[in-house]
Amino acid sequence: MESAAAREPRGAEAQRPSAPPPSPCEPPAAPRARPRLVFRTQLAHGSPTGKIEGFSNVRELYARIAEAFGIAPTEILFCTLNSHKVDMQKLLGGQIGLEDFIFAHVRGETKEVEVTKTEDALGLTITDNGAGYAFIKRIKEGSIINRIEAVCVGDSIEAINDHSIVGCRHYEVAKMLRELPKSQPFTLRLVQPKRAFDMIGQRSRSSKCSVESKVTSGRETLRLRAGGAATVEEVPSEFEEEASRRVDDLLESYMGIRDPELASTMVGTSKMTASVQEFARRLDSVLGEFAFPDEFVVEVWAAIGEAREACG
Repeated sequence: MESAAAREPRGAEAQRPSAPPPSPCEPPAAPRARPRLVFRTQLAHGSPTGKIEGFSNVRELYARIAEAFGIAPTEILFCTLNSHKVDMQKLLGGQIGLEDFIFAHVRGETKEVEVTKTEDALGLTITDNGAGYAFIKRIKEGSIINRIEAVCVGDSIEAINDHSIVGCRHYEVAKMLRELPKSQPFTLRLVQPKRAFDMIGQRSRSSKCSVESKVTSGRETLRLRAGGAATVEEVPSEFEEEASRRVDDLLESYMGIRDPELASTMVGTSKMTASVQEFARRLDSVLGEFAFPDEFVVEVWAAIGEAREACG
């Protein structure tokens, strides 16, 4: 007589009972908690150390620093990392190492200088702080501006011929200065960062301080974004750093600006493209307000390719 077990469909003996469903009383696994990102900060001319957190872009960063020290966010001209000096090589851009120390440079004295444009180029390289202030990042040796001792690296350009340029991007200010007529004097109203007694303004690109060059950031950085939340990312690769440096040099040559974050964005855009034509289309969609000329885009594409070859 056939047993009940024998009457089961063939292959039933190979089946295994599935794991029981989780009990509805068991709580779901808690998501991994994201560590709080807390950064130390000081006013560059001297202050107690404050701690800030909870920012996603430069404007929010300035607001947190302002809260920590009881000042208005508009008092902050720019920030440097791991150095209280007006050192453009340590300028805060779109990334902050998780161990970086932030120094905020605030408004100091206002000054006006008269300049006569005797050459096509003034010898200025402009950048901006991402929050409405354009300032001088480099002064070319032997240039018109280099001969005016009152103008220093780190000075914010507040007005040109009494026309306020607060809120303008660096490329807009550079364009205004390029378009000024030759042989006609004009006035620059500048705001210099407040300095302590040992802070000396740069006249040109300086070498790294032997002590400060030993300060290193963590393996990860906080990437600040104009829109959306900040993200923690790995430090840029050797290729990304080299390509960004070359693109930043081209930005200075073509447009009179330096902007490591813009250069990094252009390098990132190139990684998603296979041809210079596609690269140009993507740049237009991402950075259309810059209206990059075709010959500049070709130069950038070539520079990125050369950096890739150099880094293997």
